[in-house]
Amino acid sequence: MQGIPFHKYQGAGNDFIMIDQRDQQWIARKDQALVEQLCNRRFGIGADGLILLQNHPDYDFEMIYFNADGREGSMCGNGGRCTVAFAHQLGAIENNCQFLAVDGPHHALIKNPEWVELKMIDVTHVEEGSDFYFLNTGSPHYIAFVEEVGNIDVVQAGRAIRYNERFRAEGTNVNFTQITDQGLSIATYERGVEDETLACGTGVTAAALAFHLKKGGALGSSEVPIKVKGGEMAIRFTATKQGFTDVWLCGPAKLVFEGEVSTGP
Repeated sequence: MQGIPFHKYQGAGNDFIMIDQRDQQWIARKDQALVEQLCNRRFGIGADGLILLQNHPDYDFEMIYFNADGREGSMCGNGGRCTVAFAHQLGAIENNCQFLAVDGPHHALIKNPEWVELKMIDVTHVEEGSDFYFLNTGSPHYIAFVEEVGNIDVVQAGRAIRYNERFRAEGTNVNFTQITDQGLSIATYERGVEDETLACGTGVTAAALAFHLKKGGALGSSEVPIKVKGGEMAIRFTATKQGFTDVWLCGPAKLVFEGEVSTGP
């Protein structure tokens, strides 16, 4: 039985199974159980998610993202950056591309073989609560600012918010965010993975925008250095009276290994 060829990539510790479907369809959207099995860290390859790279008539490629639970997910920023690195490795793109994801088209730049910058969607609405910010950067994110992120039980505290009365049905990602002298230090609980991940691209983007509002929200261009448990990242954006535009998620995207996995009994 022929196995499925795959590549494993990670972006600041956020890891993904990549499958090239430009010439052959290995996995369909209905294959939830198979995707969940492949993402399982004990019985499969192991990953935070699985991504299909497919042809699209109007773009360099299309990215289809599945969470580790096998369900098709909302936008994954680090997954998008890793998909760009994967497409570059395959020779499908040069150092500049346009691709389609679930939240619409994205522009991406490859600054060097292991650093990818991804343009995110504009953000025009941010909810500011008494002790939190809530916004959508391609995926929904709850931002809680904390004194010391290392003291937070991310799984327990994250689940308490993700499964509370407001978010239980649709879910939300939860980002515990510490303001440091260098920028932000962030730990994320991800829905779909239902665990802490070492990085979350849409999450650090949301945290950087919330931080900008928290410190006064001056108009103009800014860059926020980000530290996650999986490495160093950065967010660039322009704040306007209408919200945030020209938002870029920047960070590492690296090939870990490649192989072939059997899906038979």
